[in-house]
Amino acid sequence: MGTDRMITTRLCALLLSATLALPGASLASGSSDSGASAVVQVAQVSREAVRQAVLAEAERIREAKPSRIWCVPFARAVSGINIRGDAATWWKGAGKTYPKGQVPVSGAVLTFRSTGGMPRGHVAVVSEVLSPRQIRVDQANWVTNRITVDTVVIDISEANDWSAVRVGNQSNSFGKVYPTYGFIYKPHENS
Repeated sequence: MGTDRMITTRLCALLLSATLALPGASLASGSSDSGASAVVQVAQVSREAVRQAVLAEAERIREAKPSRIWCVPFARAVSGINIRGDAATWWKGAGKTYPKGQVPVSGAVLTFRSTGGMPRGHVAVVSEVLSPRQIRVDQANWVTNRITVDTVVIDISEANDWSAVRVGNQSNSFGKVYPTYGFIYKPHENS
């Protein structure tokens, strides 16, 4: 069994089913009709399942000895969300296959917009929801060529919609404001 399949199998085996009312959730490339809440059934993953997937992907990377570690293949392997292209294109790339919204869920992918300092955007996997406005993420290449785990991210958007975040750093403070699209969710198996 290939490493990618093994990671996905481990992740799927540890999924917790959840039906969540996700404000603004959508399966289309735009937002939902008139901003009304849609009920979308998504896979919610335990913190332990995310951790196991991160460890498996870190081991795969260690064995492969790549010259560079990127956020996209890491997020794809850990989350099981199979979108291709630069991180900044994931939001549109989710299309009708993956639900999107503004509510953090463990196992979802937080999608950062392109900026001058981050022209390809960034993606990070939610490992734990600490509060409606604070999460922990696991990610690759936020710190160049490294995997970082349990990084705290806070929502500082005026609308409380995760459209602007600050990311914790190694000195336990928060950096500059980064614009984000929101979260891409793995559909629940029965959806």
